[in-house]
Amino acid sequence: MAKVVLAGIEVFNRNNVFQKDPTPPSPPPPLPRPQQINCDRSHRFYDLCTINGPTVLDPVNSTLYLSAPTNSTTVEKIRPYPRKWEKPIMAGIQEFTLVSNSKSQLCQAQHNLPAIVFSAEGYTGNFFHDFNDGFIPLFVTVNSVFPDNQDFILVISHAQNWWISKYGDLLHTYSKHPIIIPENETSTHCFPSATLGLISHGFMTIDPKLMPNSQALTHFRAFLDKAYNHGQNHPWKSNPPKPRARLVLATRNGGVGRVISNQNEVQHLAEEIGFDVIIFEPTPQTPLQQAYALINSSHAMVGVHGAGLTHSLFLRPGVVFMQVVPIGAEWLAEVCFANSARAMGLEYSEYRIGAEESSLTDKYGKNSLLIKDPATFRGQNWSSAIMDIYLKEQNVKIDLIRFRDYLKEAYKKAKEFMEKEGG
Repeated sequence: MAKVVLAGIEVFNRNNVFQKDPTPPSPPPPLPRPQQINCDRSHRFYDLCTINGPTVLDPVNSTLYLSAPTNSTTVEKIRPYPRKWEKPIMAGIQEFTLVSNSKSQLCQAQHNLPAIVFSAEGYTGNFFHDFNDGFIPLFVTVNSVFPDNQDFILVISHAQNWWISKYGDLLHTYSKHPIIIPENETSTHCFPSATLGLISHGFMTIDPKLMPNSQALTHFRAFLDKAYNHGQNHPWKSNPPKPRARLVLATRNGGVGRVISNQNEVQHLAEEIGFDVIIFEPTPQTPLQQAYALINSSHAMVGVHGAGLTHSLFLRPGVVFMQVVPIGAEWLAEVCFANSARAMGLEYSEYRIGAEESSLTDKYGKNSLLIKDPATFRGQNWSSAIMDIYLKEQNVKIDLIRFRDYLKEAYKKAKEFMEKEGG
């Protein structure tokens, strides 16, 4: 059988249209449910539609048919991406149509497993959004729809080859079956049922009270370890006795904003305090296996608020994580990384910069409302223009005297972690 393989992840080969999935061992089947189409549109972040019954995907017209006897025709539409409130982004997401159809559709590729259908458009490609809008909601959805670990097939709309290659290990941990990319297909695909959309509990979070088996963000972190660590011995175990505490300094360069302008001085200060400092400047090409190995073996992580701090998901519970918060980014720092850090059991702290540490002071003046009271300046309007000021125009020059005390406390906790964990 011909296969298309990208970085170890198999993609469905449309030339082999009669491919069948191996029938996996499964628990006794549940009581039969009515064969119908249902859509839950009650949530702010997402819509979720299900087809309970034999489903035919026609990729050419982005339509899924419930191929079962019916007395009336039901038609639903969904854009399967969990940023429902953000209209401009949602307008660019491929829409799928769900139709109940008593006429049997020609089945060209028969699958024995249900499908989960979602989109890799929108903000996909930004590391934060890949997890916030993709992999965390996918984890929530899989464990909500299939709490008994049922096997399934991923159908991912507009998944690019580079994206599948980058996240191959993680995608393969969700499902070992070939990924179906509708835009690459002309053949119809048949499933016993289908779920469209991803369930999101909010920004970078999993609410155990909403999960059938009470999973939390710590379970997602364990899932990442399964994908990227594969049960191997941790690299720090082979280090000489009493190694120095390793601090990952996550950095940004160029014209992207939130650059630490005195990064060398910060690095030297951390080394003077006792850390072994590793400069980590991730790029879209950074292999995640490599990034995971580095961060998973570290004892502390420090960085300015930004998408790169999403790598904090790779830290072991109990490790020190310090977020440097620029002016105007206080709320974003909380919802994007502070909440998730606490939920994962990290030793979380914040270093909120003062006006004299922000490059915005030089441009707008220390008495500007933009500096003195960002919340009032912003109001309810977090527009792209305001976002650009705080996130793209602003760089940081850390006060080394004030920062020293924060690093000393971080070092103390990192050493305590090392002694407790044996490395």
